[in-house]
Amino acid sequence: MSRLSIPSDRSAVQRRAAAQDRGLKPTLVLAMGTFAVGTDAFVVAGFLPEMADTLHVSTAAAGQSVTVFALSYAVLAPLVATVTARVPRRPLLVGALLVLCVANLGSALATSLPMLIATRVAAAAGAAAYTPNAGAVSAALVRPELRARALAVVVGGLTVATALGVPLGGVASQWLGWRAALGTVAGLCLLVAVGVRLIMPSLPGNPRTPLRTRLAVLRRPGVLTVLPLTVLGMAACYTGYAYAVPALGAAGIPPTSVSLMLFLYGVGAVVGNLLSGYTTDRWGPTRVLGTGYLGMVTCLALLGWAAGGGSVHPAVVGVLVLVWGASSWCQTPPQQHRLIEAAPQEAPLVVSLNSSGIYLGIGLGTTVGGLAITSGAAAAFAVGAAGALAALLFLLATAPTRRAGSATG
Repeated sequence: MSRLSIPSDRSAVQRRAAAQDRGLKPTLVLAMGTFAVGTDAFVVAGFLPEMADTLHVSTAAAGQSVTVFALSYAVLAPLVATVTARVPRRPLLVGALLVLCVANLGSALATSLPMLIATRVAAAAGAAAYTPNAGAVSAALVRPELRARALAVVVGGLTVATALGVPLGGVASQWLGWRAALGTVAGLCLLVAVGVRLIMPSLPGNPRTPLRTRLAVLRRPGVLTVLPLTVLGMAACYTGYAYAVPALGAAGIPPTSVSLMLFLYGVGAVVGNLLSGYTTDRWGPTRVLGTGYLGMVTCLALLGWAAGGGSVHPAVVGVLVLVWGASSWCQTPPQQHRLIEAAPQEAPLVVSLNSSGIYLGIGLGTTVGGLAITSGAAAAFAVGAAGALAALLFLLATAPTRRAGSATG
């Protein structure tokens, strides 16, 4: 057995070395996949009222399709990672994208809310199989000195989706209907699947790690003080996002301009993500997170005031939405930094758990937002601002324990 394993290991090393020589090109294709996943996850916000009317349900009820996607992703990510650990990476990624394609076609053809919910669970399973593995594969495909750049490219697909994919989906729904918008996402998933199959080199699977072993890292005190903040912070910023059309309408933005506002949110997300990576290295994660949560409290409170009848110029609302996006997505780099500091030997695992925390927060925020929006858009924004304040207080309460182990905390 040992004689047979040595050539196999050498073959795997040789394949990985050959793949690294190809540089960042395959990671661009992988980033297109994360762009598709991000668009799929958030595009519903651009046409939620239209979808609700078609399915004969309330806007809050239709918004639970976002909740179901997010919660399913959070739960399925560690399970899928365990079950598919030994599957070679290329067929795994292609299969995940095909699942996303079929699931989005199912969502586009849904005739009832239960059918829509079922297809969103299937889409979440495909996303849970794709996104964490795309990040891990991108790191394996390049030389060590390019690893951080490759990860930034792949993760950047998610933030670019909020800047381009979501508003474009909203525009497509206005012209062709929400079913066509989801069909377009399905087509994009199929296109990327073909690209991954043609461009990505063959890479072996990984040793299978039991789920209990994967989750044992949650018992570490440092991890326990970081992951809840991810959930709380993302819940705060997504309390109003899924209901952006009615919420921004109450703030004086007509439906025809919501796509522009979602674009500004996405631009803020991209800028916030990039700047927080640089400033975290320079000033430490605690300062960056504190600044982000303070900005989130301010902009959501002002948006709530505007939605409650305050007189605010649309240009000012645009600036507030831009800050909303930046403060939402500035959280990820410093949170990943804190987690890797807390468990450096399990860095890929804790980053994957952070992704689950992100989607768990989105699901929680959408659920709370659905309850709050029944009392008006101002209430949804106010609850989001309260959540951001709670995140800031939680950070201040837990940050001293991190400083004790790190000067950069």
